[in-house]
Amino acid sequence: MTGGRPVARALLSVWDKTGLAPFAAALEKHGVAILSTGGTARALRAAGIAVTDVSAHTGFPEVMGGRVKTLHPAIHGGILARRGDPDDRAAMRAHGIAGIDLVAVNLYPFAETARRGADFGSCVEQIDIGGPALIRAAAKNHAEVGVVVRPEDYAAVTDDMAALNGATSDALRRRLAAAAFAQTAAYDAAIARWFADAAGDPLPAHFVLGGARRARLRYGENPHQAAALYSDPTAPPGIAQARQLQGKALSYNNLSDADAALALVRGFEHPAAAIVKHANPCGVGIGRTLAAAYGKARACDPVSAFGGVVAANRPLDGATARAITGVFTEVAVAPEADAEARAILAGKPALRVLLTGPPRRAARSSPRRRSATRRSGYRLRAARRGTRACPGWSRTPPGAARPAPPPAGARSPQSGGGRAPRRCRVRSRRGRAR
Repeated sequence: MTGGRPVARALLSVWDKTGLAPFAAALEKHGVAILSTGGTARALRAAGIAVTDVSAHTGFPEVMGGRVKTLHPAIHGGILARRGDPDDRAAMRAHGIAGIDLVAVNLYPFAETARRGADFGSCVEQIDIGGPALIRAAAKNHAEVGVVVRPEDYAAVTDDMAALNGATSDALRRRLAAAAFAQTAAYDAAIARWFADAAGDPLPAHFVLGGARRARLRYGENPHQAAALYSDPTAPPGIAQARQLQGKALSYNNLSDADAALALVRGFEHPAAAIVKHANPCGVGIGRTLAAAYGKARACDPVSAFGGVVAANRPLDGATARAITGVFTEVAVAPEADAEARAILAGKPALRVLLTGPPRRAARSSPRRRSATRRSGYRLRAARRGTRACPGWSRTPPGAARPAPPPAGARSPQSGGGRAPRRCRVRSRRGRAR
């Protein structure tokens, strides 16, 4: 390895303290001076690590309840200074700025706070300001400074330092800088989307995407394509966040069909089941019980249901699980599965079973929401606060053929009666039709 840069001083300021103490201890063994803030400093001292508070380093206290801690020239100058630039070095000497060679920062949990439906003010307080500034500064100056935003990268830094006598390599710093910019971009994207929702703007001037990779897939829609699964950290529970109870690894097409089927059944208030195969719905049914709904869905096209993907909007019970396992099924998706259903499903070990958890309602501060899509990773779907899906109406899944409209005066097969409406009328919480 070439291009080793010695690490003499590090700044550690993290929300997620996983692996923090062993990482700091390894730095200390290399003689690295450690600067830190607030809870991170307290955790390090509790682990017996020598720490200098940032306020002691800058000569300026933390103020405004900790909102202003690291936003100081002594910190950012130490990170951004180009060690080989004569003007930068002169400025460091003139202002007493010490170089900072390593920055380890992770951010306030904004996405997690928004996802659990916290109120507007609580979400705003979880928007990190100093953290992204530190990360971007260190990533920009990666020729001189290392930046770590994920605990899983601590080992790469300490391994590099062990191999290079306390230094980090150019290759590692560049890779960490790429991860750092991706992290701050995804963080800001989540904030921007949340603010647009809170402002009631479903079509903002700039629509930004950001997601975390959940899994690498064997291949994409076709064997010659590469693929990975990414999830939106602010999205309600869905396929990307589902827990796989059993079965083989999921393929791109499994995930695609499962997402379409789940979106379809979530449009119904009554127990509903849908079967999707190769991006086409084979059948959809509603009933008094989930087993009855699945029976109706399968009866729509029993031949095409073979090898399909099933989704339900209620927890799987024994009767439904028995019916699903009665025909070859690739994937079964449901909010949950009871003990009897799990025992029956276990008899088909190749069957992939995904448990999504109950769908989350939009936060009171967020009148509209968007959910992730199948193909591009995102689908825009604005849902007006206080509305519900009309019986007998649902969106056509992305990629599926849109059915021909029923003739005038025809009865809706899903609602069981009445004229098929030209537009779905939805009711607000006050019960007034819109």
